Amino acid sequence: MKPVTIRDVARHAGVSTATVSRALAQPEKLNRETLDHVLGVVAQLGFVANAGARSFRQQSTQTIILLVRDISNPFYLEIYKGIEEVASETGYKVLMADARNDEARITTYIDMVRQRQADGLIMMVRKLPADLADRPGPTPPMVVASEAIPGVDLPTVRIDNAAAAQNAVAYLAAQGHRAIAHIGGVEGEYLAINRHQGYVQGLQAAGLPVDPRLTVWGDFSISAGRRAAQALLDTGLPFTAILAASDQMAIGAISQLRSAGHRVPQDISVVGFDDIIIAEAFEPALTTVQQPRLEMGRAAMRLLVDLLHGDAHQQVLEFETKLIVRDSVAPAPQET
Repeated sequence: MKPVTIRDVARHAGVSTATVSRALAQPEKLNRETLDHVLGVVAQLGFVANAGARSFRQQSTQTIILLVRDISNPFYLEIYKGIEEVASETGYKVLMADARNDEARITTYIDMVRQRQADGLIMMVRKLPADLADRPGPTPPMVVASEAIPGVDLPTVRIDNAAAAQNAVAYLAAQGHRAIAHIGGVEGEYLAINRHQGYVQGLQAAGLPVDPRLTVWGDFSISAGRRAAQALLDTGLPFTAILAASDQMAIGAISQLRSAGHRVPQDISVVGFDDIIIAEAFEPALTTVQQPRLEMGRAAMRLLVDLLHGDAHQQVLEFETKLIVRDSVAPAPQET
């Protein structure tokens, strides 16, 4: 029989999961009628909180850690906003921390939860420490957002990166582009692999050739976009469009293309990925894949609250993306 979860209790009681969480962890915050009703449903359904989560909750700090790859990246702002909204509703504070893709720093923040300096983590990093499973004590409550960490089974909030990239290539192909380049993320990482896979699938679906020389890898930064655009120009191969795996790399690419005497979008069209705040304000306004980051942040925090209060179900929530068409794409230039 499937174990009863905190969502089951909330549904039967006709209340939110946050109210169930308060009944279990902070009963003093509910009026007597609501508390008695919720606890009655808990008893009726036989709900038992997850032991590992309960052991962390017994010394709750009401603080969670959002651990990101690079705190300077504006991509995280909307996700943080969504996390903060739900955290505020459920009585938690959010500490945003910079992993810098450093395993030692990631371990430090995980150990903060083990040492009861925080209650749980939302992870936006590319990997976990190799020795995580071997360390003493229960694994801290963790949720993965916008990533898929290899080798772990954790509640996850993400998009279909391959499908989003394929859709972007289809749009470029529909504009008449036949030679489409790709500026990828960090070679070998989940996001980079999946977005590149979608790029290749998009070319194949449109009946276009796949030339590995038209893919250059970066690191999601503006400077990487500049370097990658120049590397593509240095190949001497003709191309009329670029799909970049992040808006920051798209912006860097446009800057470098202009410096080299190419007009965007008249000569070369550029599509970004993420729809960060500067994408609309940039000139030309960036056509890009929009991730629903606010909603993803809210969902990640709800999953963590559920996990902290006994719902151990390993959910994967996948959100839809949308191609936002602005001014950085034009029909392919006519051959002369």
